[in-house]
Amino acid sequence: MHLHELILATAVACAVASPLHAQTGTPAPVQAPAPAASAPVAGQDTPADPYAAPGSPEDLALQLANPVASLISLPMQNNIDYGIGLTDTHRYTLNVQPVIPFSLNADWNLITRTIMPIVSAGSPAPGVEGATGFGDIVQSFFFSPQRPVGGMIIGVGPALMYATATDDILGTGKWAAGPTVVVLRQTGPLTVGALVNHLKAYAGDDARSDVNATFINPFLTYLTRTKTTFAVSPELTYDWEGSQWIAPINFTVSQLLLVGRRPISVFAGVRVYADAPPLGPEWGVRFGVTLLFPRR
Repeated sequence: MHLHELILATAVACAVASPLHAQTGTPAPVQAPAPAASAPVAGQDTPADPYAAPGSPEDLALQLANPVASLISLPMQNNIDYGIGLTDTHRYTLNVQPVIPFSLNADWNLITRTIMPIVSAGSPAPGVEGATGFGDIVQSFFFSPQRPVGGMIIGVGPALMYATATDDILGTGKWAAGPTVVVLRQTGPLTVGALVNHLKAYAGDDARSDVNATFINPFLTYLTRTKTTFAVSPELTYDWEGSQWIAPINFTVSQLLLVGRRPISVFAGVRVYADAPPLGPEWGVRFGVTLLFPRR
């Protein structure tokens, strides 16, 4: 794999990924917000366990672990990957990820999830310039039943990738689309599930490598009584054009807290790459904040 193909493969992995609500963080436990009448979790009108009473801080924290929760949020997720290219450089990505739910009727919600990356990539090799700018935007639309289906919370719909990158090494140069689905179960403090999508290019720069990639994101989270959430979340991308996996495994911690009257979640964690292209990233860190807007 050529160096530019490596950078583009990494860009594909960043674009295909549809991370969960940024549910990671390390500050000391802080008193969580007082119970509020937040919107019900999609697929879960009432909690399956008294651990999380409706409107409680635990309920709000559990909604953060649910990608199709009926909760307006604004995650701002910082990612830094190290060990890229011949120069052992790094790549910084700020993902601004608004999540906006819409109630379609008494039975269905529509959850929109948009990933807007701002990227700063160092020079991966002598003579190859780094770049800073926008990456490719990915937008997912999940149609989610208000109630569980067979005890599972589900969401399914289309995912779209827009060729918005401002530099070749920050994006793919392709417009792509495909299906996306999420399935999960929440039992007490545990959330177990997986999010999958597939993007196939249908337009764009013919001189660029094609996009044909599958993203698989299993996740496991555990919520403590102090509203601290521990999560393990592999983000596995398979590039069918290059026959190559990019497989970071994230280990993260988040804390729900109150700033003024605004509930937020702060998060931090590390990731290791179980697989990557030659000269690909070796490890990275993730940190940031999620602003929450529960309905009252």
